[in-house]
Amino acid sequence: MDDLKIGRAKLRWLNGGMSYPDGGAMFGVVPKALWSRKYPSNDLNQIELRADPILIQIDQKNILIDTGLGNKKFTDKQIRNFGVREESSLEKSLQALNIQVEEIDFILMTHLHYDHANGLTQLTQSGYQSIFKNVPIYVSEIEWNEMKAPNIRSSSTYFEMNWQPVVGQIKTFDKEIEILPGLKMIHTGGHSNGHALVLFEDDNEGFIHMADIMPTHAHINSLWVLAYDDYPMTSIFEKEKWIPYGVKNNYWFTFYHDAYLRAIKIDTKGQITKEIKRQPSRLE
Repeated sequence: MDDLKIGRAKLRWLNGGMSYPDGGAMFGVVPKALWSRKYPSNDLNQIELRADPILIQIDQKNILIDTGLGNKKFTDKQIRNFGVREESSLEKSLQALNIQVEEIDFILMTHLHYDHANGLTQLTQSGYQSIFKNVPIYVSEIEWNEMKAPNIRSSSTYFEMNWQPVVGQIKTFDKEIEILPGLKMIHTGGHSNGHALVLFEDDNEGFIHMADIMPTHAHINSLWVLAYDDYPMTSIFEKEKWIPYGVKNNYWFTFYHDAYLRAIKIDTKGQITKEIKRQPSRLE
């Protein structure tokens, strides 16, 4: 299992499942002749994307960033359209670390699209129930409101089964919130109107988890944004703000979706200077 120590925080990547979406959609208006040099695709123009939650262990707390693709959440049509190849093994990943779901202290949701929020709930004999019962779930207020009343563009990516069972656990914030000393969630918008990043700073070390405004190492260029982004110019502006901030401070940039790299450091020219490669899990 991949891990990374940053200051007083230890990051571990769990197995949240995998899909093969359309490569063109993941790179928007960028021609394939350019993006394919950075990220490989198959004969159907699809690219491999993980949906791997990050477990942060800090100050004797267990914190999850997002929750994976979940299990038994997709129809056959959705499996085909979304390119789902592997469902989540999140609970098994935690058990491999001798951690039970009851031992998770906080969940940080960068946004609530199905590929990040499906792991919040599961189907039981009495309907969909929260997996992480009584655990505070942090999400921006804008994102929470949009999930409950999605617009015509976002309705297909917000699943009602993911939010109704966890209503009592939701903790919303406006612009930013400090979860623990040095660990913050900051609203960005862009990918969705309520999208947020996760920032951790501890003395001279830190990481920025930009979630879906920089989903893979191939999206370092601030202009390379997703066709899925509801507000692409906002994504560009936020990347122009946070990438230089991370470079200046020599912080790590971490990934949820990247099938090849877990984290990177970048220089002022946008070149990768340090990387943590993804090692296939024995749970795959």
